[in-house]
Amino acid sequence: MEIGLLSILGIGFVLGIKHAIEPDHIIAVSTIASHTKKLWRTSLVGIFWGIGHTATLLAVGLILILTKSTLPDKWAGLLEFIVGGMLVYLGVVNWISAGKNKAELVEHQHGGERHKHFLRKGDPAHHQTSYLKSMIIGLVHGLAGSAAMVLLTMTTVHTVWNGTLYILLFGLGTIAGMLIFTTILGIPFVLSANNRSLKMTLTRITGAVSMLFGLYYMYSLGVTDGLFRMWLG
Repeated sequence: MEIGLLSILGIGFVLGIKHAIEPDHIIAVSTIASHTKKLWRTSLVGIFWGIGHTATLLAVGLILILTKSTLPDKWAGLLEFIVGGMLVYLGVVNWISAGKNKAELVEHQHGGERHKHFLRKGDPAHHQTSYLKSMIIGLVHGLAGSAAMVLLTMTTVHTVWNGTLYILLFGLGTIAGMLIFTTILGIPFVLSANNRSLKMTLTRITGAVSMLFGLYYMYSLGVTDGLFRMWLG
């Protein structure tokens, strides 16, 4: 493999790391990370997000590259707008979950033994972190970013095989980047795991940030960037 191509692929990996830490990505994943009690679970949230993101980029990217086409601006903008709506939804869910304070008797099984105990609603103490949810968020983000990814790939490499390698390495970069930053992001949530009041406060803050950023993102796309005019004009 030529040195020039190796350099390009290396740059793709670095750009993937940079891409992973864009605000909408970090904010979305933080809504899930806020429910974790173990740091390794937070890390897995980032990995699954990256897998979902890479899968969509690769699938949509290859289709567009093979057909030598691109997404129209109005459709690319709509997909970004959906990301904003998703951020609002994730924020609302977090805010509601943090407000459920009533204790309830829960019966479940650990290690083959069934037992009962009181657990407050919304308390993440016995809830498995939703890795599927994280992957779906990654899929949506990947779909929204596929148009820009294809343009970047087509201007960087010139064959389908090299394009595939470029997207894969870009995806590996996003997985690595999100793994690192979700692990860092998860530290305050893990440290506050035994302080319910602080934990719920952090969860509410995360939800509020996600809602506000999502609304700002949708307004910016729809009004400032003219997405509404594209669709309604």
